[in-house]
Amino acid sequence: MEYMEQDKISELKKALNKLNAEYAKIRDIPSDKRGEFGRKLNQEKQNILDQIKASEDAKINQEVEPIDVTAFSANNEAMPEFYPADLGSKHPLMTELDQVIEIYQMMGFDVMESRQLDDEFHMFDSLNFVKEHPARDGYDTFRTEEGLIPPAHTSTMQHRVLKKYKHNLDEGKAISVVVPGRVFRNEDVDATHEHTFYQCEGVYVSKTCTMGDMLGILREFFEKYYGQKLNIRTQPGYFPFTEPSLEFMIEKPKTLGGKKGDYLEMLGCGMIHPNVLKMAGIDPTVYHGFAWGGGIDRLVMLKYGLGDVRFFESGNLNFLREF
Repeated sequence: MEYMEQDKISELKKALNKLNAEYAKIRDIPSDKRGEFGRKLNQEKQNILDQIKASEDAKINQEVEPIDVTAFSANNEAMPEFYPADLGSKHPLMTELDQVIEIYQMMGFDVMESRQLDDEFHMFDSLNFVKEHPARDGYDTFRTEEGLIPPAHTSTMQHRVLKKYKHNLDEGKAISVVVPGRVFRNEDVDATHEHTFYQCEGVYVSKTCTMGDMLGILREFFEKYYGQKLNIRTQPGYFPFTEPSLEFMIEKPKTLGGKKGDYLEMLGCGMIHPNVLKMAGIDPTVYHGFAWGGGIDRLVMLKYGLGDVRFFESGNLNFLREF
């Protein structure tokens, strides 16, 4: 229909050009007949102009079905090789994240989804980051013009978790929640660093929990995830929102080429700082807690022996089809 309207407009414009040429004949017509001749030309010209405008309006208003360039075309025999119409799979990170969440749920943890845009309070203030403290520099991230922050760590959710599940403590139960989410850093991207990746946060609070409980939970998780018994090790670390703070390491699994004595740092953890509990209205003289946070991307890289973290965000179909 669009092409028919265009052809009609072209024909009308040709007719208008011919009509305009007729005006040159007026000077050769007797003076007593020029008026009538001119009126007829003007009427015919106006009629053509009206038709042109109507056709142009119809062309503009005509509804044309949009073309989905990603859709499979039956006329293109090569298309199925690149865009299978009946095949598809979850992204490997989402598949592994589901497994991570399932393991924690089997251990009795609730799940609370993180945010992809947050504020200064939840990013720093609620986590015992003192104003102008150099520790903030380690979480260099992006900011919007309005001052909002794409979170640099899933710990931005700790305050919300403590507030939302505080009633558990009043009922004599523990707060036990994991928080999966996407985080963003101002990084120089290379094979081991990416500006966008996934983390999973864990928060546990009760009257009797200890650091030994935390290490037991983490060990259980990694043994379930990698399907084998693992030795663990810790070393001192620093996070403003935990005290003491630890870096948690596991012995590299044999299935991944690990040898006795090869340890890999997997996440940061520690006992929740009393100031963080106070900020959420929880009495640190009565309750204790621990928290941890680690990258999902690194878990998956280690599990499958991947050498470049950039594969996950590349959209490379050859890579994704391997999963």
